[in-house]
Amino acid sequence: METARLASLIAATVTTGLVSGLFYGFSVSVMPGLKRTDDRTVIEVMQRINVAILNGWFVLGYIGAFLFTALALALHIPSDGREVLPPLIAALVCYIVSMGVTNKVNIPLNNMLEKAGPVARIADPAAVRRAFEGPWSRANVWRTLLCTASVGFLSWALYLHGQTG
Repeated sequence: METARLASLIAATVTTGLVSGLFYGFSVSVMPGLKRTDDRTVIEVMQRINVAILNGWFVLGYIGAFLFTALALALHIPSDGREVLPPLIAALVCYIVSMGVTNKVNIPLNNMLEKAGPVARIADPAAVRRAFEGPWSRANVWRTLLCTASVGFLSWALYLHGQTG
């Protein structure tokens, strides 16, 4: 059982770190880079990214982070290492809130871009960009911060686990 607890903690930390890094990359490079381009480029690039990201590797990290963190929490509830529970709960809450931001803001905005159609046929690309870019970027900063906090809590849980294990 101890091996399963440790393995789930490591898997949760790694997968959450991957997702946090993905969101961080968008915050510090992709969106600032796109900000310097024209309206049609932003729309086309984000439309392509929104299709490309829907793959097994992304799903493994995104859903895996949630599942591994929940599993780590469940496996630690009956253990002697109860001091690991507060950071695990905090990590799970932060990650769930980040998923909520994704589901309530980023995904609907991605869907809006898709519904705008091929970029060459969009009559007012500036309006489409205005409706998308600012709200999407702000929400991405929030989910980056939440996932980063989750990684911090998971790291803390790993440290505590090592102290008690």
